[in-house]
Amino acid sequence: MTDQARLTTREAAQRLGVKPETVYAYVSRGQLSSERAPGGRGSTFDAREVDALARRGGRREPGPAGPGVELTFRTALTLIDKDRYYFRGVDAVELATAYGFEEVAEWVWTGELTHGPRFTAPPRFLDAARRAVGALPEHSGPMDRLRAAAVAVSAADPLRFDLDPPAVLGCGRMLIPTLVGALPTVGEEHRGEGRLAWQLWRRLTPQTPDEQSIRLLDTALALLIDHDLAASTLAVRVAASARAHPYAVVSAGLGALEGPLHGAASGLAHRALAEVLERGGAAPVVADHLRSGRRVPGLGHRLYPGEDPRAQALFALLDAMPQAREALAAARDVIDTTARHTALHANVDLALAVMSVAFGMPAEAGETVFAVARTAGWIAHALEEYAERPLRMRPSGHYIGPRPPRPLPR
Repeated sequence: MTDQARLTTREAAQRLGVKPETVYAYVSRGQLSSERAPGGRGSTFDAREVDALARRGGRREPGPAGPGVELTFRTALTLIDKDRYYFRGVDAVELATAYGFEEVAEWVWTGELTHGPRFTAPPRFLDAARRAVGALPEHSGPMDRLRAAAVAVSAADPLRFDLDPPAVLGCGRMLIPTLVGALPTVGEEHRGEGRLAWQLWRRLTPQTPDEQSIRLLDTALALLIDHDLAASTLAVRVAASARAHPYAVVSAGLGALEGPLHGAASGLAHRALAEVLERGGAAPVVADHLRSGRRVPGLGHRLYPGEDPRAQALFALLDAMPQAREALAAARDVIDTTARHTALHANVDLALAVMSVAFGMPAEAGETVFAVARTAGWIAHALEEYAERPLRMRPSGHYIGPRPPRPLPR
């Protein structure tokens, strides 16, 4: 065994859950540093650096690297460390509970705090988005509508190819409220409509909000702005690397987000909670999931050994809301019941599900909140990627088909 501060290659691989050769792949890509072991046989690795990589999601086998491939991204936006996460070095939960979504978005975009900003949708862009959304089939879901709105606004903006930072920021400030404004309303107009959370609320539920419930939604939006390189954010960085304009970048993010393993997770948690309330307890619902080989939705997160800090923040707000009492009790029943099988903590999808169930929102509400909030993060990542060398992500394919030459097919 090596010094506690240094790990052998085998020990580092065990901590990361990868093969020993993968550890050297991390070294070659700048994700780990190594030193020669005493006597010159093998390498050793800093234990703290290995643990930090594991917390950032290093437990995965990277694919083969080719010329020009960069699998790490320099970013000043989000750091995830020790069950907390930070926007530009400031605790994200503290930011989201102290300021509104628009203020936190401005902080993530610029590193400067702007008090009381209001994002507005230009009428001509909003009209284009609503016409596109209105032409969709009646059964279309919110993600269909958001994607259609983004494409329609893109077509309506002749300046969309301006990638200078002020233009990209202006696009973000108007695109987000335009996406929200294009969604059909199910509730009445309320005071405070200038704030995005108020605008979004009446597109999620017919229930009349109060300041406490709007604060809950506003906090959820701010918490979800960014979370390092999730699948949708990676899609955004690839699109921005090819110098796609901001609307196309957001469209790439929305496309990846709609995958059932990404944005739809809160909808699965919503349906599970609704079933718990209907059946009077979590035990039969958890048993059904385990019997069919499915994970219990809303539990566990690969980047947080403990509870997701976003869930903690939302649960703290929900705890003080009488309307959420039953849904919150159902969520805790799910957590306690599952703990008898495996120790998993609540993640943000479960917290979003409690909100959507408690306030009469559809199952897709959490995904809608996620998409609107993350659009701000995608704009921030686009800004960073536009400052990098273009087309820097060019993986090499590993051909496994028949070897040529083959006869011409007839």
